[in-house]
Amino acid sequence: MAVLTTTEIMDLIPNRHPILYMDYVDEMVPGESLIATKNVTINEQFFQGHFPGNPVMPGVLIIESLAQAASILILSSPQFVGKTAYMTGIDNAKFKRMVKPGDVLKLHVEFGNLRENMGTVNVKAMVDGKLATSAELMFVVSPEEKSADNAKSETEK
Repeated sequence: MAVLTTTEIMDLIPNRHPILYMDYVDEMVPGESLIATKNVTINEQFFQGHFPGNPVMPGVLIIESLAQAASILILSSPQFVGKTAYMTGIDNAKFKRMVKPGDVLKLHVEFGNLRENMGTVNVKAMVDGKLATSAELMFVVSPEEKSADNAKSETEK
């Protein structure tokens, strides 16, 4: 059973179709860790060109999926509720296996270091219990709260 549905995810982060790369959140301990799911289907736009006859999810989109999962964890933490998180860096990204249509991508996120409004998260993407991608992501959280008008305009995009 999902802890957060797609609709609830969109209440937390500004990403929308076609660049929302997450279906639901399986588990979450705010301020600590999160596991989310992305069902990879042949209908994804990026498979049209990456690569014809050999569809593979681009590594940059796996990192984007992990960053979106990280944003959910960050913005569910009490000190950051109602704000916006931005990725500021990627360290030690490793791609261990291809992600193909039909795979279920499990996105694991754990807080690393945290200092005021910035920090790190350790992330990994798993397929069938095997590591596909891992990295350390750096982030900063905007000190301003999202206004009702700003949140409304983001949902209209």
